[in-house]
Amino acid sequence: MKKFLKGFVYAARGIAHAAAAERNFRFHLCAAAFVVFFAARFYELSRGEWAALLLTFAAVMSAELFNTAAERLADKVSPEKDELVRRCKDCAAGAVLVTAVFAVGVGIALFWDTARFSEIWAYFTGEPYRGVLLAAALAAAGCAVFLPEKTGRK
Repeated sequence: MKKFLKGFVYAARGIAHAAAAERNFRFHLCAAAFVVFFAARFYELSRGEWAALLLTFAAVMSAELFNTAAERLADKVSPEKDELVRRCKDCAAGAVLVTAVFAVGVGIALFWDTARFSEIWAYFTGEPYRGVLLAAALAAAGCAVFLPEKTGRK
């Protein structure tokens, strides 16, 4: 049982490393948080739509974690420039791009509603503090995403 539970510790450590060292992972975390907030506040999603949304988050973040793992391993195995290593890293990055593009497609399918956009705009402009809170949340997310990356890529 102890060995089983240690697996969760290792996984959490990997996720924490990606969050600390990978700007794109932080971007996806912040984007997911905003989507969940807007989905919960302004949309009445069905259980199936929530499932699709959560699976989409999982796919994008998993792709980022696999990409990070591939990059770290490639850098360890071949620290010098190598064409095959470059192709492997490019393919891993491409996998992230594919999942992110399709995640945008899922977002459009679930949330594209011009009438709802007007309601959201009215919500944030109707009370000035709401707009200020949104701006502050966006600024905080921007700071979180663009924090200097930690060194020590191990």
